[in-house]
Amino acid sequence: MSLNASLAEESARDRAAHAHTGAWLAGLLRERIAEGHLLPGSKLSEQALADAFGVSRNTLREAFTVLAGEQVVTRIPNRGVLVASPGPEGVREIYRVRRMVEPAAVLWGPELDVAALKAIVADARAALARGSVPEMADANQRFHAELVRGTGSTDLQELMTRVLARMRLVFHSMRHAPDFHSHYVELNTGLVDLLAEGRREEAAEALRGYLDQAEAELLEHLEA
Repeated sequence: MSLNASLAEESARDRAAHAHTGAWLAGLLRERIAEGHLLPGSKLSEQALADAFGVSRNTLREAFTVLAGEQVVTRIPNRGVLVASPGPEGVREIYRVRRMVEPAAVLWGPELDVAALKAIVADARAALARGSVPEMADANQRFHAELVRGTGSTDLQELMTRVLARMRLVFHSMRHAPDFHSHYVELNTGLVDLLAEGRREEAAEALRGYLDQAEAELLEHLEA
């Protein structure tokens, strides 16, 4: 199924439940970016998306304004709206947020679901065995979303969705570096092992180091 067909199908399902506000549409586009369906540098056609979602161009422009404020899309004069390609400072800001939110979720999250995390790690290890970089990246996104879901906070989950949408754009720059993704499959496995043993403080500390390492690797790649 094409992306436009998929978007149209979801729009049809949700049409009765939503007022087609800019915020609602921004949420759907953000999810598509977080899931890797819209790639960095992709031009977002107003006409095509308005038709796919069955919304007005004004509503679509409201959504673009929301996403531009989150640095998920970029407006370029005479070119239109493009999916963003985060640079080094964008990466630093992503990791400032992640270092504050994710270790706290590991340490104090009252609804942390270790079984769900184990299942995601199993998917990641299967993707590693197949050598599938996109699937490893997908599993990594789901793993970190699940950590924050364990807080039980809808506000933090919405924040993490925004962060992961930007993170997906960064990961795209590493698509030709499979060792980057495979390394984090093993690190996620180690985190789950610690959590399964109830060693939350050690897991939170390991995650802080993991995030520092990931940021340094990404910055080195982007600044090369």
